[in-house]
Amino acid sequence: MHHDDYNFEPVRGLPEDLPKDEEILWQGSPNALRLAKDAWALNWVIGYFVFLTIWRVGVSSADVPFTTALLHGVPFVLAGIVVALLIYMIATVQARSTIYTLTNKRVCMRIGAALTMTLNLPYVCIGNAQAAVRSNGMGTITLELIGDTRLSYLMTWPHVRPWHMRRTQPALRAIPEVAKVAAIFAEAAETRVSQPQVTRTETLDLGTDGIAAE
Repeated sequence: MHHDDYNFEPVRGLPEDLPKDEEILWQGSPNALRLAKDAWALNWVIGYFVFLTIWRVGVSSADVPFTTALLHGVPFVLAGIVVALLIYMIATVQARSTIYTLTNKRVCMRIGAALTMTLNLPYVCIGNAQAAVRSNGMGTITLELIGDTRLSYLMTWPHVRPWHMRRTQPALRAIPEVAKVAAIFAEAAETRVSQPQVTRTETLDLGTDGIAAE
């Protein structure tokens, strides 16, 4: 979905037009519900409130009739519903504000709901990638960076591998058809990295008697 707040973008998900020799191979966004489960531990939160409800009912049933004890658990049920909905709303906002892009040269990540930023990660700066695939086809692709590239864990969360703070690993999280996306990434990265890098250097003409030493 193209959000009105990003109408200024010359290309959806990108801060500027692509060079003539660069093309978009894939674009996508996180699945909001899957992001809520993976990044915000939605299932654990629901389980926690279920436990509190059962505990409250169990404790109360020792002193009052069971039907009355059930009513004592209602506040915990309502609190759990509110918290779960809040988490889902936050994940939805994050998912809608995120665009992951694969081109033939780099990985681009437009992230951030309140403070938007775009990460440009050339394939030559990515040393390894791991794809975690779930049974429903959704999953996450984690990127291990090489060289001097450093990212802030807090600034890029939740689009990172959890708990890897010393060396932040950006991640394309909760994306559908992750195996297909991983294949596109692998082919593009292999093609890009295998291309010879030609650089221009100045040469000194020493004439016929000149000697060039390496």
